[in-house]
Amino acid sequence: MDATQLLAQASDVVAAADPAGLMPARQQMALSLGWHIILACFGVAFPAIIFVMHLRGIRKNDPVALGLAKRWGKVSAVLFAIGAVSGTVLSFEMGLLWPGLMGTFGDVLGLPFAFEGLAFFLEAIFLGIYLYGWGKMPPKLHLFMVLPMAITGVIGTYCVLAVNAWMNVPTGFNIVDGEITDVQPWAVLFNGHVFMQFAHMWVAAYMVAGFSIAAVYAVGMLRGRRDRHHRLGFMVPFAFATIAALAQPFVGHLLGDGLDERQPSKLAAFELAETTDDGPSPLRLGGVLIEGEVKGAIEIPYLGSIISMGSLEPVPGLDQIPDEDEPPVNITHLAFQAMIGIGFLLMAAVALFWFLRWRKRDLLKNRWFLRFMAVTGLLAMAAMEAGWIATEVGRQPWIVYGVMRTTEAAGDHSAGLWWLYSGSVVLYGGMTIAAIVILRSMARRWREGAADLPSPYGPKLLAADAPAEVRDCADEKDGAAEKETAK
Repeated sequence: MDATQLLAQASDVVAAADPAGLMPARQQMALSLGWHIILACFGVAFPAIIFVMHLRGIRKNDPVALGLAKRWGKVSAVLFAIGAVSGTVLSFEMGLLWPGLMGTFGDVLGLPFAFEGLAFFLEAIFLGIYLYGWGKMPPKLHLFMVLPMAITGVIGTYCVLAVNAWMNVPTGFNIVDGEITDVQPWAVLFNGHVFMQFAHMWVAAYMVAGFSIAAVYAVGMLRGRRDRHHRLGFMVPFAFATIAALAQPFVGHLLGDGLDERQPSKLAAFELAETTDDGPSPLRLGGVLIEGEVKGAIEIPYLGSIISMGSLEPVPGLDQIPDEDEPPVNITHLAFQAMIGIGFLLMAAVALFWFLRWRKRDLLKNRWFLRFMAVTGLLAMAAMEAGWIATEVGRQPWIVYGVMRTTEAAGDHSAGLWWLYSGSVVLYGGMTIAAIVILRSMARRWREGAADLPSPYGPKLLAADAPAEVRDCADEKDGAAEKETAK
């Protein structure tokens, strides 16, 4: 073999290699999205839960309900502030990590991202009005300040899901001589796949928020705090979580309808179908694909075809997919089944609770049930994360399915991206610790009887029953301090 042939082979190897920026971009995106999506769930679902609690407090003149609504509003503000940081990081990452995607399809994706940013700012405005409106606005007007928070949270999430749905089923543009033309932004925003994908995520958000909030009060009851405050704090978010947990399997099934036509490779990975069966496909529980063979799976005859295809037709196997277009099968399959397994476990738990409640048995007096409820928030988060792993990894090797590969979207430089990833690990770790410390501090002071938590930068509050001369003296000192500051 001469030198020319050696150089040609070396060039082919280099051309086939992944771009240097691919691995750090994937790691960074997985960290950022996986962390931020949990906070996004509270932004979507928490306002509606607060609204119901606040409405109950007004209609029934219930000080416990009003107190919970007020506390939850402050917790929501903490989560919103942290989510604002991670959301800002994500907005820069799209262009920084995936220059090929945004450079090519920036005009296509601009409208959904613009609306998402607008919804975020509107949500922040109404959250501020709600927080500072206690005691300063008519009760009903103050209550309805929560609704714009809920609506804008839903709109922002819808816009982000519209982009992701478009990446799974691209539409709204034409490609002429390698150039993107005839961009239709509204077709992207309202593509045919977004509504069911949004519904799936919307219901998941209520599962995460509902179970997580209920879990806090379940822990309180385990520690002996079985007052009305804890029972009401548990029951309202648990009711939201119940509806979401019962609805989610049906929504997920509708979302998967037609997947054999949209993304057959993803369906094959979900079902661990290495080959196309001659007859109805079995449902494979667990198992992995090793050297082309399925190992360790429990097979239930016919059920795979019935669930996936809605008929007795076989599930299209990976043997119908070119090797270069196959996704990472084992990760996709196990993540998909983890999502479904946890989802059915949570659905069974809420169904059991309400059935026994109908039979006049109160599971809130059962310590084993409370122990299980204490971890349901984490379980709901794990199911949601597993669902996103199945969705995103199952779409590989495409970043825009059938149009652009992920390798084409990544950049050629990695050194700066690895530093960015390291900084993000520190940032998200610090924010996680800060959130836990702040929320635990708030909870401790509330348990100690603090009705209003003072602002760290505002004037100190004096008790209403303090002597008049003490309050006057404090006012004089504050006035003198303001004059000195002005000088």
